[in-house]
Amino acid sequence: MGLELYLDLLSQPCRALYIFARSNNIPFEFKRVQLAKGEHRTEEFRKVNVLMKVPALRDGSFTLAESIAILLYMVQKFKTPDHWYPADLQKRARVDEYLSWQHINIRAKGSKLFLSKVLLPLITGQPLPPEKLEFATEELNVALKQFEEKFLQDKPFIAGSEVSLADLVALVELMQPVCAGCALLAHSGSVSVSAAPVCAGCALLAHSGCSLCLCSPCVLAMPCLRRGRR
Repeated sequence: MGLELYLDLLSQPCRALYIFARSNNIPFEFKRVQLAKGEHRTEEFRKVNVLMKVPALRDGSFTLAESIAILLYMVQKFKTPDHWYPADLQKRARVDEYLSWQHINIRAKGSKLFLSKVLLPLITGQPLPPEKLEFATEELNVALKQFEEKFLQDKPFIAGSEVSLADLVALVELMQPVCAGCALLAHSGSVSVSAAPVCAGCALLAHSGCSLCLCSPCVLAMPCLRRGRR
């Protein structure tokens, strides 16, 4: 039995695993788990991940949960190029630092904005009150400012001159509010959220000549996304 990845590509962490595996030619069997249908709560899936969450990995008799743990497992098992998770101590520490920080910052705030702007109105049939949407937007703007000033600074990538797992994880999370119609890349030269409707692909690729947070990772990852379509 080979490597199996249990994924729902509506999930940002699942997309990160899928892009990483496909762009590194890692052989795996794609096991689709549809969250909307409750397939993560079945007894069959519980045998793979007792936490009943995606993503999940099965490699023979070995199972693993949590997207970052799975990414690191694949890096080491398949000896992927060094830039993804550098051997250099300080570069690796920089990747680890971002992966630790992003959970309750970029991920949490971006997901909250997507939930507020897209999912809740879809479920309730009513738009969120403007003041609540404004609050969610401002929370993400604070996280984006920290991301730019602390992690990206004037570098093309988070860990330096080459793309890493940190950039990939940042990309999939930042695409979430973009897909909700938020323009993350402002022409002023800073990273922020505005309410302007924007195409997810165009919003990122249109800025491929600048040094903002999404540009370089997106230039790398968007071709991977295209190759990864089935």
